[in-house]
Amino acid sequence: MSNTPMAASPLTRAVLEIDEYVSGLGWDRPARLFALVDTARLRAEQPSLADRLGLGGEQETAALTPIEQDEIPTGKPLDEFLGTIAWPDAVTGCALTVERLMLPPSAEAQVPEDLDEAALTKWVAQHPERQEVRMTVAVLRDGSRESALRLREKDSPTEVLTGSDLVPGLAEALAATFEE
Repeated sequence: MSNTPMAASPLTRAVLEIDEYVSGLGWDRPARLFALVDTARLRAEQPSLADRLGLGGEQETAALTPIEQDEIPTGKPLDEFLGTIAWPDAVTGCALTVERLMLPPSAEAQVPEDLDEAALTKWVAQHPERQEVRMTVAVLRDGSRESALRLREKDSPTEVLTGSDLVPGLAEALAATFEE
């Protein structure tokens, strides 16, 4: 399924696999949540599920398998929703994809003061330098993090930016889903 580089870490490969999958669904989609499970453990403990996911047999598979979760409720702020998640022990990590509008740093000085969240969102949406971005952020229980960013105007697998600290706030929110 994936064109992700084999030299990348298992977490980077999982993030790029999710980015590729979500990219195939198109833009203007709701946020999507994924559990990340250890592929070998999944094959050993749940072989029928592994078969349904195409993970059976002797072929080389990724170390982490993303499993999409139920839809995220639309009427609830994302941070509140993430605060309600508790993962079972079999889940090694989690990932989230979300689309947002962003402005270049040069536009920061133009932001009007005293805007509430709704007014700021409207102002950004109307700004001529705004860009649409899809962020895929993943964290593991051990604290490892990875992100992939894809701009709508450069919607190509070769134009995806990856790094561990690209979306630190979202990574923190996802890491909190593993705290007890």
